[in-house]
Amino acid sequence: MQRPLLVSVFIVASCGLAYELIAGALASYLLGDSVMQFSTVIGVYLFAMGIGSWLSKYVKGNLLLRFIQIELLVGLLGGLSAGLLFLLFTLHNGPFRFTLYGLVLLIGILVGLEIPLIMRILKREVKFDDLVAKVLSFDYIGALAVSVLFPLLLAPHLGLVRSALLFGLMNAAVAAWALWLFRDRIGPLAALRTQCIAVIALLIAAFGFAGQFVSLAEANLYAEDIVHAESSPYQRIVVTKVRDETRLYLNHNLQFSSRDEYRYHEALVHPGLATLPGARNILVLGGGDGMAVREILKYPQVEHITLVDLDPRMTDLFSRSPLLKTLNADALNSPKLKIVNADALQWLEASDAMFDFVVVDFPDPSNHALGKLYSTAFYRLLKQHVAETGRVVVQATSPMYAREAYWTIVTTLEAAGWQTAPYHALVPSFGEWGYILAGKRPYTAPATIRVATRFITPDALPALFHFPADMARVATEANRLDNQNLVRVFEREWGRVQSH
Repeated sequence: MQRPLLVSVFIVASCGLAYELIAGALASYLLGDSVMQFSTVIGVYLFAMGIGSWLSKYVKGNLLLRFIQIELLVGLLGGLSAGLLFLLFTLHNGPFRFTLYGLVLLIGILVGLEIPLIMRILKREVKFDDLVAKVLSFDYIGALAVSVLFPLLLAPHLGLVRSALLFGLMNAAVAAWALWLFRDRIGPLAALRTQCIAVIALLIAAFGFAGQFVSLAEANLYAEDIVHAESSPYQRIVVTKVRDETRLYLNHNLQFSSRDEYRYHEALVHPGLATLPGARNILVLGGGDGMAVREILKYPQVEHITLVDLDPRMTDLFSRSPLLKTLNADALNSPKLKIVNADALQWLEASDAMFDFVVVDFPDPSNHALGKLYSTAFYRLLKQHVAETGRVVVQATSPMYAREAYWTIVTTLEAAGWQTAPYHALVPSFGEWGYILAGKRPYTAPATIRVATRFITPDALPALFHFPADMARVATEANRLDNQNLVRVFEREWGRVQSH
């Protein structure tokens, strides 16, 4: 009996940690601020496991029977948890946070019951010191295994919903295995066998229909028709279309609408690049949709563009899809372009290349992984790759809706030694949107723009650099790697907007 139960320890430990990781990842994925979500989920989960361990002393009777029943319940709740949470999120008004922490608490209590029960079952056959050493060793090894497999294999390829169902099946399989191995010691088996079959059948069916379930749930989340949806190791990519409008969503956040993206990308590129007639070598950080590259390619003097985007699924999609290639004018297949799929900070650290113009088009700093790309450390590193007469432009969220966050980015650039020229433009899909030009020398607006544009003109430029009173500069602190105050400010300001 000792060996099968120790193997069970390995499996249940893997499953227990998996549910914790899935809940934290799902909360971070849907709510933002990964540090806050993971911290609270892990804290509640560990607290719940402590409650479960304490409650285990009250479990009486046939311990093998109780262990099997707990495994079935953990498998059912844990397996279905991600799908239920995703569905509640797509209902907009669903009790997402209440259900999230309720499930984390309940699953944690059940997981906390498992190991004490196994130790009580084994205590008659194994000396106490050997028992503790073996059980805890298998427990920790199982946790290590899933902590490695989850980010590298399971979440990227199965997705969170199917990963939860897989681990639910593993818990149910442990229950079925224990039922078969110890059938002579459990008593009447008919009801328990029926429970095992029912739980396993339900989880298998849910696993098979998980793809259709996610598609149906997302259809409820988006008002438009979904024409493409996929999960990469880094994000959920959804492209929608209604009539003549195409939209891109990353992790459910709108990135562009084809109706007005030209305003965003013209404002991003031309106020800076039009002042650099000698610019030959251009760097684009982020911007895997190719829209900024499309605008840069309008300048005939540009000889080489390097696009560094973390997600190869993005650059592949926008270089192959006929619909999306039409939007970016097939820019990602230009012979002038080199695509590098890498973390921008790590790539800059390893590179010695110099550039005349740099477009920094990262998603908003909604979590600490993105916040590092808006830090003084990143901007100092970037400075080492910009020519003396070169210039950088940074997309910098909305000075209307996230005023303090916007000016924090300005302050951060200045703290890193840049001279800044903040400006903004109206993009109807987003409202007033902010940008920052930064250089080693003061900025002077161009007298002419010698490429075709629909929005940006020399006459319109002065108004972009004027901030009315409700968007005017406020005192802020620089965003540094060790505190990432920008993420907290951003979450607070956009949270207020979304709550209204």
